[in-house]
Amino acid sequence: MLKKKLLVLLLSASMAMTMLAGCGSNTDKKDDTKTEASKADASEAKTDSKDAKEPELEDGTYKVDFNTDSGMFHENPDYNDGKATLTVKDGKMTVHITLNSKNIVQLFLGSAEDAQKDGADLIDPSETTEITYSDGSAPKEVYSFDVPVPTLDDEFDLALIGTKGKWYDHKVSVSNPELVQ
Repeated sequence: MLKKKLLVLLLSASMAMTMLAGCGSNTDKKDDTKTEASKADASEAKTDSKDAKEPELEDGTYKVDFNTDSGMFHENPDYNDGKATLTVKDGKMTVHITLNSKNIVQLFLGSAEDAQKDGADLIDPSETTEITYSDGSAPKEVYSFDVPVPTLDDEFDLALIGTKGKWYDHKVSVSNPELVQ
């Protein structure tokens, strides 16, 4: 029974291919040219949008400005001349930001609402103690975060949660890359 069904299916497919091969005419060829041109236009559009998402920078390490919409959430001005560090590797950009304290305990690339959903990919901190303060005070431990960067110079959503357990929405951007020699 199964062999008969398979044979009927193969014969039907063969007949359909034969009929399609014999259906072409000169008008179809003109339409094919139009279709090919449309496909080429669509391919160019996809390439253009793909290029827009790819970083403009070559693989390497850069000092960058980490811009935020908050006076409380920003790069530590006493660390690395107030600059964040952008790493570009295999077409992916990640910014390393060092904060002023340990009051921000997690970040999320997206909105505060999405950060609270099951399975959200939260960004955990690492500790940094290398800060030499300009006023001469002793170094203290602060948190640093490695944040994926979708594009340079464009704002993107970055939510944070502090020690009080409340999520906050923020807009951030990464700009002015300077290659580290």
